[in-house]
Order: sequence, then structure tokens, then C-alpha cells
Amino acid sequence: MIRTVPTKPFDDQKPGTSGLRKKVPEFQQPNYVENFVQSIFDALDGFAGKTLVLGGDGRFYNREVIQKVLAIAAANGFGKVMVGQGGILSTPAASNVIRKYKAFGGIILSASHNPGGPKEDFGIKYNVENGGPAPEKITNAIFAKSKTISQYRIADIGGIDIDKPGTVEAGGMTIEVIDPVKDYAELMESLFDFNALRRLFESGFRMRFDSMHAVTGPYAKEIFERRLGAADGTCRNFRPLPDFGGHHPDPNLVHAKHLYDEMMSPAAPDFGAASDGDGDRNLIIGKGIFVTPSDSLALLCANATVAPAYKKGLAGIARSMPTSGAADRVAEKLGIGIYETPTGWKFFGNLLDAGMATICGEESSGTGSNHIREKDGLWAVLLWLSILAARGESVKEIVEKHWATYGRNYYSRHDYEEVEASRANALIDELRGKLASLPATTVRGLTVEKADDFSYHDPVDGSVSEHQGIRILFKGGSRLVLRLSGTGTVGATLRLYIERYEADPAKHDIETQEALADLIAAADDIAGIRKHTGRDKPSVIT
Repeated sequence: MIRTVPTKPFDDQKPGTSGLRKKVPEFQQPNYVENFVQSIFDALDGFAGKTLVLGGDGRFYNREVIQKVLAIAAANGFGKVMVGQGGILSTPAASNVIRKYKAFGGIILSASHNPGGPKEDFGIKYNVENGGPAPEKITNAIFAKSKTISQYRIADIGGIDIDKPGTVEAGGMTIEVIDPVKDYAELMESLFDFNALRRLFESGFRMRFDSMHAVTGPYAKEIFERRLGAADGTCRNFRPLPDFGGHHPDPNLVHAKHLYDEMMSPAAPDFGAASDGDGDRNLIIGKGIFVTPSDSLALLCANATVAPAYKKGLAGIARSMPTSGAADRVAEKLGIGIYETPTGWKFFGNLLDAGMATICGEESSGTGSNHIREKDGLWAVLLWLSILAARGESVKEIVEKHWATYGRNYYSRHDYEEVEASRANALIDELRGKLASLPATTVRGLTVEKADDFSYHDPVDGSVSEHQGIRILFKGGSRLVLRLSGTGTVGATLRLYIERYEADPAKHDIETQEALADLIAAADDIAGIRKHTGRDKPSVIT
């Protein structure tokens, strides 16, 4: 039986950088989930009888929302839903399933690296048929539908057992509960030389991988320990938990400090890595060295041909605008294109589909390639392992040789979390107002060469995305970037990105914050960060 249920719009269902994210109690409001899911379907055409992929990172409220989505999908005419067993499906795995089985699209339930639990974060994101996040024209259409919705359709199909693999019919729709790991593991085995990686572990190579009690646990166990033969215990915190074990599943030096401390200790294994809530981010740490996400992107691109999938070389590299320019120097040496986009993986989709870029990356620990249309934490780890196996050097040796060849981009991100939205917006508005007067001025001994509000012109479809972050570029290659993040759920997160390029190898061993000290001070002088935020220091430094 299909019911049509009257409803009223909510005024806050505008998708952000990666879907709609709110606190769990907001999603638990009567009709809140139903309204948004119906708005997704109302913004789409041509899905009758088609397949929808469904899954999430296992956070609190994941299972309940899966049941709602199944019932609404049946009522709206989908022919089939492929759902991950137990409701589990990492974001990269979901992208792969969409592409492999030629699904119409997918709904991913995740708030990525944000905390989970009854009072914490939840999210709903729609991905299109290429496996990537919905572009702005679709998310804008979803938001428009959410503002005028008056009813939703739902089928009375009862509770579906999502823990038992197999197929059931319900509400005139087929529901297939799939192994969430199998297709993804097979994809990784097609990209990388697993025999070479097995030999690496057989040689005594030691690794630590922390899944942070998030979605990558089952994937890491299967790939690293079972298929590649890494020692039992290589994978830590591998059981997905609704509250991520009470921790923040963000693989950075604050929330994964235990991993950092282990990798800096005398008994450190050869390689350390971690991933986030939904499996699309990565943290890379060698014995005695942390690799910044920006440097990691550049290193992966410079060495990608060691993996069979990239043996013929890269078509191009794409990076988000706040990401350091380290990858630009690799692209220049390789003679390939480099593309600077706004933050948000959705902006890479067109470049990948058009064959203009092969590897993409963001400073927020996201890296991926054209094998799917999402960033992919485990993929990055496997490419790093492939490089280590091929070169026979330590992470530290590989990084230092890269700096000697290309120069070092000293780089850091300062996050001011949960700033009162009005104060954060006032900072950005005031800074925008002074952009025209900044060029040729000198601050802390640094001369401003250019200052603008980044605007992106998509080279594939010609679309324009404005107000994507404020850039202040100094003579000599240093720069500051300020933007408000779209991935939080409370207040606003102000992100300050600081970058200095140093070509001289004799100056490559300076502590990062020390190397950036004058730029950090200049940022406060120019933007009034302390004045506007009321903070003496950032919440997180990475």
C-alpha cells in the first residue's frame, strides 16, 4: 500500500558541500527525513524502474533512515535498491557500486568526519549516475523542492532485514542486500599489484591502519590483513560503531594523535594511516614524519606510474583551490594539465568524466582518481604502499627526495570551529570590502601581489561558481586563503590556509608553524581574526 502524506516544508534543508548535514535531533523531527528524501526524488526525472544504491557509515540513526528511504523509494517507482549489508557502505564503495551496476544514482547516509551519536551529526547526500556527488544544479533543485513540498509518498513495506544478504520484493520493488566490501576490494585488486604488496608484507614491513571505529574497518581487514597478508592487528578500531567509540572520526593530528605518537616513537612501524567516518579521507604518517595531504597528493602524482592502473601516465591533476601548489610543480615537470577548483569533490567530476584529470586531491585529506567519482581513503593508502614497495625506501626518504627535486611548500590549516555565524560572516564581508586596496601593500614584511575572491569557470560545461574563498597572494609565492566551511553543523567554521614555498633544500627542515609565523601574523593583521572570532588561537591546527 502506498500512502500520500501531507507535510509542510522546513526552511533549512539546503545541501552544503557534501549533502544535508544536521544534528540527529533535527533529522528526528517528524517528516524531516521524509521531506528531504522526497525532495531529492522530486528534483529528479527518469528513474522509474531504475536502480538506487543505498548505504552509510554506520553512525547513529543510519538504520532508521535506511528503512525510510527504502519505503519512499518504493512509493516513488524505483525498480530496485541495492543496500549495503547492515546499512554499511563507504562513500567510495557506494560510488563504485553505482558505476559498476549502472545505477540511476545513490543515497549516502553520512556526515563524513563529523562525530556520531544521539546528539551528534547525521547527513544525507545524493550521488548521480557517474558515482559522484550531485552537482550544484541538482542540489539547488532539491533545495527548491524542499521549500515548496506539500506531501511525500511512502510504501507500507514494514521493516526490511538489512543484515541478511539476498534479495526480497517489497512494495513492487526489489531490495538486494549486498556485501559492502566485495566489489570495492575487487576494484582495488584491479588497480594495484597485490602480488607486489604481498611481497612487501612478507619482507617484514609493518603497518598500522586506524579505522577510527568507522566504516573502513571491514574494508581494511579484508584488504590489508586477509588479501595482502599484513599481520593480524595491523588494523585498529576496525568495528564500525554508531558513535565511533565516542571519538571524532577525523583523521588529523588532533583526533588521531595516538597514531601520530606511535609513529614518532622508537618502536614505530614502517607506515601509519587512518581514514574517516565514511572512508573517503586519509591520513599518512611515516616513521618519524607526518605527510601533509597537499604533499601526499603531489607525491602520489609524481610516483603514480608504479601502479598498473596508472602505468601509462596521468592525463592531468586537479586540486582544490586551498590545497597547496605542490602538485602544480609535479604537473609542470610531467607536462600535464593542472586544474584549480573550489572545495568539494563534486567539482572534480566533470574533469574526470572528460578525461582531463586522472588524480585529484584536497588539503582536507581527500585524494582519489578516475576509478570512481569520490575521494577514496583506502585507495590513497594502497598507492602509498605501492610506492614504498617499488622504491624500497622509507616514507621519510621519499618525502625528502621529493622536496629536494620540487621544493617544499610549507603549509598549514588553522580551523576556528563553531564560531558564531554572524561574526564569521562579518569577517568575510569586511575582508571582501578591502580586497581592492590590498595589492602593493606590505604586511609583516610581505608585499601583497594579488587579492581576490576565487571564482571558478568550469572548463567542461562553462558553469561559474563564485565566492569560493578569499585569496591573498604575496610576492615570492606565499599566500593566505580564508573561507567558511560547508561541512559543519553548528555555527560556522572559519578555515585559514597558510602556504610558503621554499626552493632551498637547506631550509627544508624548519618546523612548519615557525616557517609560517610571519604569514600567520599577517593573516590576523589583514582579516582581524582575533577581533571577529574572539579566539586567541585556532581550534585545530593541521
